[in-house]
Amino acid sequence: MSKETVLSNARIVLEDDILSGAILIRDGKIADISEGSSVAGEDFEGDYIIPGLVELHTDHLEGHYSPRPGIRWNKTAAVQAHDAQIVTSGITTVFDCLRMGADEDGGFEHGEMREMADAIQSAEEEGRLRAEHLIHLRCEVSADNVLQHFADFEKDPYVRLVSLMDHAPGQRQFQTMDQYVYYYQKKRGLTDEEFARFCARRIAESERNSTPHREAISRVCAERGITVASHDDATSAHIDEAIENGVRLAEFPTSVEAARLSHENGMSVLMGAPNIVRGKSHSGNIAARDLAQLGVLDVLSSDYVPLSLLHAPFILADEVEGITLPKAIAMVTATPARTVSLNDRGRIATGLRADLVRVHRSHGVPVTRSVWREGRRVA
Repeated sequence: MSKETVLSNARIVLEDDILSGAILIRDGKIADISEGSSVAGEDFEGDYIIPGLVELHTDHLEGHYSPRPGIRWNKTAAVQAHDAQIVTSGITTVFDCLRMGADEDGGFEHGEMREMADAIQSAEEEGRLRAEHLIHLRCEVSADNVLQHFADFEKDPYVRLVSLMDHAPGQRQFQTMDQYVYYYQKKRGLTDEEFARFCARRIAESERNSTPHREAISRVCAERGITVASHDDATSAHIDEAIENGVRLAEFPTSVEAARLSHENGMSVLMGAPNIVRGKSHSGNIAARDLAQLGVLDVLSSDYVPLSLLHAPFILADEVEGITLPKAIAMVTATPARTVSLNDRGRIATGLRADLVRVHRSHGVPVTRSVWREGRRVA
């Protein structure tokens, strides 16, 4: 027997409009969308109903697994804690970032991220998780061991997104040394001599590894149908390289030129939702609002604050001329879903998955009241 749920008297945020009406869910999918008030089903009392958010880039799991330097938490417990905060932020599909290759001394050992992926998949199979968890491999292409780490995921169907990164000094995010000094010298307590040796080593690794590793990883992704992202692009040369590598997602471009060229060449430009909430980048790069005003911002990610993914679209709709709420919500739903070829979600339309979020907002920070994944209430 079919299972039906009616959600009524809601402001339904479609991809290009807001409709006052009701949604019929049948067997985990959206069966009907109707306009007008109703006495049937769950009364939303005028709250918004939006598609479940699609999160492509979050480092949040890492914080639960390693909450303090040198501390490792139980992997299953870390995944569950991460999942709980993800879902109550309205996220129903999340790409958990796992680091491939060490870009500095320490970090995660070879095999550690494979074990984390196994924990994610076991938790999913055991019914422990409320959001759907997929894997995003963040590949430090300058690292000597990145291909060794990457090989651990050679046949993993959960891997749907791979990003190419180079955090060596003088590259991309760290084109100037001011931020590099803060990240790698001051935070680690290195002397000037130690820091100079560290930089020389990282630059040599980048010169030796970056291009061949980018090409090797991109080739595997093309063969397996995995979406490729390029991280922190800054120049037109970086964009040319991204085009050659089949990149579809431009993550956190560090210049307006790079964002514009990425967008013009059909890549989805991703910036951090915390950047929108704060009004600026935490690392001193371009402000996401500036890209929104220029019409070259396509996707938002929560990065390190899950609730920011729900908060930021409302700020954009309130404060940036030409960006309606449906357009802003699409940056965290429809567009990221399309970018990674998840065409069964991200929009409120008949036949699609009933991944839905009830959101109350009269002013300020929106509140998640209920969440459905494939028609089942999970929060």
